[in-house]
Amino acid sequence: MQVGVIAPQGWTGEYDGWPADRAWARTVAVTRQAERLGFESVWLFDHFQTVPDPTDELTFESFTSLAALAALTSRVRLGHIVICNGFRNPALVAKMISTLDVISAGRMDLGIGAGWKRDEWLAYGYGFPETRERLAALEDALEVISRMLAPGRSVHATYDGRYARVEDAINVPKPLQQPRVPIMVGGNGPNVTWRLAARFADELNVDGLWPHELAEALPTIRGRCEEIARDPDSLALSVNILRERLGGAGAKRQDLLAGYRELGVSRVMTLVRDCADSDEALESFAQDCRAAGADLV
Repeated sequence: MQVGVIAPQGWTGEYDGWPADRAWARTVAVTRQAERLGFESVWLFDHFQTVPDPTDELTFESFTSLAALAALTSRVRLGHIVICNGFRNPALVAKMISTLDVISAGRMDLGIGAGWKRDEWLAYGYGFPETRERLAALEDALEVISRMLAPGRSVHATYDGRYARVEDAINVPKPLQQPRVPIMVGGNGPNVTWRLAARFADELNVDGLWPHELAEALPTIRGRCEEIARDPDSLALSVNILRERLGGAGAKRQDLLAGYRELGVSRVMTLVRDCADSDEALESFAQDCRAAGADLV
């Protein structure tokens, strides 16, 4: 099992009161430390305003931040946990992620979901469609993105959906990774989201499920693949461990990580919130990951 670190970017209030330049320097420092400590990947949230309530505190935007981090690292994979589909045109997302893959020398993952944080949607002028509509829009977006990322320099993407369309769209440069940048669909919805992951994704990312909850969900996840005659083992499974569930250093955290590993989870990712203030926080987490049998370089 691989382990990823969600770098601090202000969304959870870890930079409250910080000047922006000092906060960005810390985001860079934590990302570089994660790379040195052997973590497999570094992730950013795709949010505009703080959680749980919007405050006048900074939150760094994810795409621009990842572009900078790609140029400042050399080994770790990079991605969003996960982008809100409704915030950007999906063809533009494909173009942006392809460019990021080139900048990073082939280290990008595309994490994408339907989005949920109502205050951001409304504050930034997107409205807030019902869940059914947001999921339908995600399906159209995955159709567009899959076509835009398809291998072959001469591929012109065409798709005409209710919520997204492209016509002879050219996406050059293509990603360096072949056959494409891996797509990770994020969400806990067994009826729609997990079916979309089975159809379009290389990886399903579930949000905050405890190991015993994930064990109960595994037959359904496998079933979503079997419905379309896909080998369930071809869909990787990852877990975003909620920061409040990670706990402090020691045996309890090690047992949590080991529980995911024993279920066959391909990777976990989490925000170690104290790493915004302390180098020791990430070092301690790396020790617990190794003790739990996770794969660190």
